[in-house]
Amino acid sequence: MKVMIVGGGTVGQNLSYFLIEQQRHTVTLVEKQEQVARQLASELRGVTVVEGDGCDPAVLRDAGVEGVDAVAAVTGDDEDNLVISLLSKREFRVGRVAARINNPKNAWLFTTRMGVDVPVDATRLIARSLEADINIGAVVRMLKLREGQATLVELTVATRSSAVGKQIQALGLPPECILVAVLRGDMVIIPAGETIIQAGDQVLAIARLEREAELAERFQ
Repeated sequence: MKVMIVGGGTVGQNLSYFLIEQQRHTVTLVEKQEQVARQLASELRGVTVVEGDGCDPAVLRDAGVEGVDAVAAVTGDDEDNLVISLLSKREFRVGRVAARINNPKNAWLFTTRMGVDVPVDATRLIARSLEADINIGAVVRMLKLREGQATLVELTVATRSSAVGKQIQALGLPPECILVAVLRGDMVIIPAGETIIQAGDQVLAIARLEREAELAERFQ
C-alpha cells in the first residue's frame, strides 16, 4: 500500500517506522520545516521525505499524492490536518484519509464532509479505555459503517446500571439500535429478548450514530 504521511513530528515519525517495518508499504513523509525534513531524510531509511507545506495542493501533488492509497494528516495543528484531509479527499480523490485530532474540542469537525474517513482522537481513546476498564458504562466505538451513518459499539454494563437483572426486551432500547452479542467472561451470548443483562457484561451493538449516546445511557 502507498501511504503519504503529512507531519514529521513524533507521531509522523513513529507511524513511518511502523509502516516500513511491515515491509509491505511505500511511505512518503511531508514535513514543512526544512531542518526537520533534512534530519528525517537521513534517519528514516526507506521513507521518501519531502520538504513542503502539506496544506499547499502543489506540494501534495509534487509529493505524489495522486498515486497513494491513503493519507495520514498528523501535524500538531488541527486546522492544518483538516485542510490536508479536505484536499486529499476532494481535490485528489484519495481512497482513505486519517486525521489526528489534537484538541478534543475540535473533534466534531473531523467528519467525512471534511474529507476525514478515520478521525484519531488519542485523548478520547485513552479516556474510553480507562472507563471501560472500571466498568462505568463506557461506550467504545469500534467500527464506522457506511461513512459513519451507523457504528458498531461496545458498551460495558455498569454495576449500578438500571439494566442489570432485566431482560433485553424490557430495556426500551432506542430505535435503530440492535444488540448483536453479549460477552460474559469466556462466553459469547447471541442475545434474544429473554436474555438477562448482568453487571460487567460487554454488549456489542449496531446503532445509528445519532442514537449512540441514548443507547449508552441504558447501560450506565
